[in-house]
Amino acid sequence: MATEPVAAPFTPAASPAGESRTRGGLIIFLNGTSSSGKTSIARELLPILGDTYFSMPVDAFHAMRTTPPGLAPDLLADVLRRTWMGFHRAVAGMAAGGNNIVVDHVLSERWRLLDCLALFAPADVVLVGVHCPLPELERRERERGDRPPGLAARQLDRVHAHGLYDIECDTGTTSPIACARKIRDFLPRRPAPTAFERLNSLVCEGGGEGAAPAGPSGWYL
Repeated sequence: MATEPVAAPFTPAASPAGESRTRGGLIIFLNGTSSSGKTSIARELLPILGDTYFSMPVDAFHAMRTTPPGLAPDLLADVLRRTWMGFHRAVAGMAAGGNNIVVDHVLSERWRLLDCLALFAPADVVLVGVHCPLPELERRERERGDRPPGLAARQLDRVHAHGLYDIECDTGTTSPIACARKIRDFLPRRPAPTAFERLNSLVCEGGGEGAAPAGPSGWYL
């Protein structure tokens, strides 16, 4: 009996950083410190986008994990890094399947941005800077009570250090729904090249992770 031919497996092109780079769904990438309001914006944004979107906050991935109590700091750091890496690849996989994503992220370590640049199709990412003044961050942190004191302050100088965004909002002066509407209204006129494309060019020009710092605002890459 004749058998139907088996399709060859899809092999994506390799990126300069050695990872497979996806094309597919749009990734709305919310970046800001802890307690900056990213989750609140995402919650308001999803119902008004007028298309199918998945919300993928990194906190959900941390919540899936069990971590033994008393884990040594170096082992805990490795667990956290692997969680972030898995999160990035889950987002990339969903986007590769043609799904639109709203991502809630904290780019407070340079390798996280480098990893995302290697995995995501830069033209398909809308990078949103979510800002909030430090006094308000500290107030929210105290009220929520589920974050280490001073976490947002420690992240603040680094999370926006790359200096490039497609669109920015300030949750200290603007409500989550107003920020969401601003992002929604921006999508039809998003720029080319995107912030991710420009950041990717800076990485390529600078030679990657081991390169000397280059780019705007003393960018930490």
